[in-house]
Amino acid sequence: MKTGISVVRPEQASRQVTSLPVYTVYTLSTIQKSMCVILSGVLFAIIGYLFYHQWIISLLCAAGALAMPRYFRQFLLQRRRSVLSIQFKQALYSLSSSLSAGRSVENAFREAVEDLRLLSPDGDHDLIFEFGIITACLEIGQPVEDALQDLARRAQIEDITNFSDVFAACKRTGGDLVEVVRRASNVIGEKLEIQQEISVMIAQKRFESRVMFAAPFLFVLFMTMTAGDYMMPLYSGTGMILSTFCLLVLGGCLVWINSIMKIEV
Repeated sequence: MKTGISVVRPEQASRQVTSLPVYTVYTLSTIQKSMCVILSGVLFAIIGYLFYHQWIISLLCAAGALAMPRYFRQFLLQRRRSVLSIQFKQALYSLSSSLSAGRSVENAFREAVEDLRLLSPDGDHDLIFEFGIITACLEIGQPVEDALQDLARRAQIEDITNFSDVFAACKRTGGDLVEVVRRASNVIGEKLEIQQEISVMIAQKRFESRVMFAAPFLFVLFMTMTAGDYMMPLYSGTGMILSTFCLLVLGGCLVWINSIMKIEV
């Protein structure tokens, strides 16, 4: 779940340290988990009845929905991390502009929070929260590089980790922060653009794979409705073994398709 705030007071920073979000885990709410199990259970029960025409086996298939919250949680976690990377790129552009205009590092982070709020007026923005924590830490005298490294530790995202390490080294050695932030924003921006181009390129193939995966179920449904007598041998004896084998093959195809669609940059 995303957490957004409008203002983080300095006196609240110490209390929030113990409850800061960790972006390597995702906890489903009770409603999310219940809806995932219910919808998946209904879908699995329909598939089970479609292939076996026995309610007991359909209920056994529906029990497989108990494992679905884990995959749903992984999906939401990956989406949250992807959004956080895009937000971080936007924040770096703001930091680069502020530093180039002659603002101090502290004021640049404060200005970045305001710029991020323009992109997300409702405040439902992970990086608004994180940069609010950073500005609050600055108010109580904590070095900005320590706050950035804490964010990198909780996010475990390569771009954030690299930026925080380079930023900390630059602060210690007195390097050119403006150039560091500018180059980091350019590199991360180019990387995200490549990822988006890849996503666009495989979007059509992903849609085609979903259609192909749904085709066997639609074909079985069509044959059941139009030629029930022809399909009856599949609902007993050897036919049930064949139906089980077909379902396992379809499940393996789904896992294989998802694995080859994952392209990391």
